[in-house]
Amino acid sequence: MSKSKEQPLIPEPIGNITTRDIGEEMKSSYIDYAMSVIVGRALPDVRDGLKPVHRRILYTMEGMGLRHNKPYKKSARVVGDVLGKYHPHGDSAVYDAMVRMVQDFSMRHPLVDGQGNFGSVDGDPAAAYRYTEARLAKIADELLADIDKETVDFSPNFDGSLEEPVVLPAKIPNLLVNGSTGIAVGMATNMPPHNLGEVCDALCAYIDDSKALDTKELMKIMKGPDFPTAGIVRGKTGIRDYFETGRGSVRIQALAEIEEIRGNRQAIIVTELPYQVNKANLLETIAGLVRDKKINDISDIRDESDRRGMRVVIEIKRDGNANVVLNQLWKHTAMESSFGVIMLALVDGRPRVLPLKAILGHYVEHRKQIVMRRTRFELRKALDRAHILEGFLIALDNIDKVIKIIRGSADQNDAREKLMKNFKLSRVQTQAILDMRLHQLTRLSVDDIKEEFAELQKRIAEYRAILASAQKVLAIIKDEIAEVKNNYANKRRTQITTERAEMTLEDLISKEEVVITLSNGGYVKRIPVDTYKAQGRGGKGVSGQSMKEADFIEHLFVTDSHATLLMFTNRGRVLALKSYEIPEGGRTARGKALVNLLHLAGEEKVSSVIDIRSFDEAKGKESSLVLCTRQGTIKRTALSDFANIRRNGIAAITLEEGDVLVGVEHTYGKDELFVATRKGRAIRFSETDVRVMGRQAKGVRGIRLATDDEVIGLEACPENSKKDLLTVCENGYGKRTKLSEYRDQKRGGGGIITIKASERNGDALGIKLVTDSDDLMIMTTSGMTVRLHCKDIKTASRNTQGVRLVRLKPEDKVARVAPIIDEPEGPEGPAMKLETPEGGE
Repeated sequence: MSKSKEQPLIPEPIGNITTRDIGEEMKSSYIDYAMSVIVGRALPDVRDGLKPVHRRILYTMEGMGLRHNKPYKKSARVVGDVLGKYHPHGDSAVYDAMVRMVQDFSMRHPLVDGQGNFGSVDGDPAAAYRYTEARLAKIADELLADIDKETVDFSPNFDGSLEEPVVLPAKIPNLLVNGSTGIAVGMATNMPPHNLGEVCDALCAYIDDSKALDTKELMKIMKGPDFPTAGIVRGKTGIRDYFETGRGSVRIQALAEIEEIRGNRQAIIVTELPYQVNKANLLETIAGLVRDKKINDISDIRDESDRRGMRVVIEIKRDGNANVVLNQLWKHTAMESSFGVIMLALVDGRPRVLPLKAILGHYVEHRKQIVMRRTRFELRKALDRAHILEGFLIALDNIDKVIKIIRGSADQNDAREKLMKNFKLSRVQTQAILDMRLHQLTRLSVDDIKEEFAELQKRIAEYRAILASAQKVLAIIKDEIAEVKNNYANKRRTQITTERAEMTLEDLISKEEVVITLSNGGYVKRIPVDTYKAQGRGGKGVSGQSMKEADFIEHLFVTDSHATLLMFTNRGRVLALKSYEIPEGGRTARGKALVNLLHLAGEEKVSSVIDIRSFDEAKGKESSLVLCTRQGTIKRTALSDFANIRRNGIAAITLEEGDVLVGVEHTYGKDELFVATRKGRAIRFSETDVRVMGRQAKGVRGIRLATDDEVIGLEACPENSKKDLLTVCENGYGKRTKLSEYRDQKRGGGGIITIKASERNGDALGIKLVTDSDDLMIMTTSGMTVRLHCKDIKTASRNTQGVRLVRLKPEDKVARVAPIIDEPEGPEGPAMKLETPEGGE
């Protein structure tokens, strides 16, 4: 066997090899790639608003004769021509770009007219390009107008076999009208569409006086984005930002209305969505929120959209709040979305973020160049034609000599030379004369030539005047812009409205009447008010709350779920808590420890709670809070001093050593105050007897107390109130007494008897102002609850023992009492609300 030849260990070099640092090579290559993507794919040109792929599609279709008034051709044919002639990339990239130019929900003014399935706002994909057909839209003619008049530069295609336009003439301001979206390398553009009529007006204003056209004036002309899917833009701050700087954020909302439907229910009807929001995905998101119980009041979702337009129906449960649901949809779904504007475009091949005025300026400059290049082209054509006609006229004036020279010439070249020599004609003129037909020698033809020549002289003078005057060029641009506006502009679709305040948690929570309970052990809970049923006087009630041993209900009141709860502690501090921040619990639930909701220190306990449904409604009124301590000190402070309370609380009153805060009332300038004591005494005086003081003041004496007595309660009412004073004792007895039996006294007196603190009654526990229409809710230390009508409690004189209000179990005591009143019954039964003093909010 013959041995094979040994291979060399080092292969011979192939061509020239250059040694380079790999880091430097990576940097250089990546920069080349990045610039290729930036310039060649992802970013639009500021002049025509098109990326290369869109420009190539339009130019190819124009070359195929696919005008708006010509028959459609298969999309596959268009895609094939674009790929083969100008765009050496994937077919899906070309077809996707063409599909977007067809979609009226993507483009404010579609540039391609499609026939077939080109997708939908639900995110359905377009049919394959072998099924669909397309041609240019009418407005696309304006982008391509005059492209055959040397108005733009051309460059070789990828293989040098053809030439393609670097930019289109763009008689319409496409970048602003249709916007653009693209992600390049290290940068991105996201430009919203605008109303064509408004953009045209802004361009005219820029041409008239660009220096005087500031952002404020621009915003009067161009209101803001005008999306093809309409919607509502909230606020003008984001619009002003991107008008001025090229960057901003615009909040867009769906158009939704609340309608009454069958069964005395409501539904949210959505007819417009924010730009680029997928309707099918939106409905799926809403269904998921309902399934996950993040939105509870939706009973059904239907898509009733058809060829007449969009209609999404969101039905609300019978007891649901449509406004709250709508706020929840704004918060948790794409029904409200943000459109981040980055007006990035190519200027002279370089990416730049441009404010609106700069974009207008670049477009006007582009149109100047187009008009001037078109005028030069037409001037040159006119001069060429006039030159030929001038030769015709010379020949016609000497027709006999011309014929004689031609007949006597040996050949065409000999005739050309003789004519040029005898009549001083150019070679072009001579050739045109030789090419004339005999019928052009008729008198009629001669007159036509003279008329055409005269008309050409006028046009030549006009073209020269245009080229010599910048003002004439601008006037032509304005006329063309006005023509575009008249032919294509339509009404604004997107509404621009005032900016909405930042959505708070309140906007997402239904406003309803609730019962708030706070136990002596510091447990708080929120209960729907209709959990409780009214009973007759003396009833045993229902189990209201399970209690630990030795714990009992200390505070109970009724308010709404949006109220601000001012919680005053026994140490004279006040903390604020929204009622919806209190966890909801069942009737027998213990609730949540208050220390987890409030910043309480040591042995500090909440002694009084005031609910303020609206601080705004109290503005301009003599609205005050009156505070009373166990040792009989009283103080009056303006409500506005409590409007903004830190989470860890503020001082409400400065207390003497050993004293605690026992009562707080909301008053309105001329209210009467009632202070009662544990041994059954009470004093009545006007709140005007107590001057308004600061939060940290100590206050003044309200009632003079006996050694073994202390204050148990404070009540306030208007001067001529028709209410009665209800006094409740710890053993379940109480009575109603007319206010007229309590004479006005001076602040600081010893008061008069309001109820006998006997062995049967026990000590007085609390006082409340009530009427016949009120209900009374009583809770005991064992957690039992009784609700009874105040009209069942007979009025009695001051110095009596009263009647049984609630039948107590052995060792049980009354812990707290609160009056409530019934509103008219609706389809869901009675509701309750916190009593408000007459003349109050």
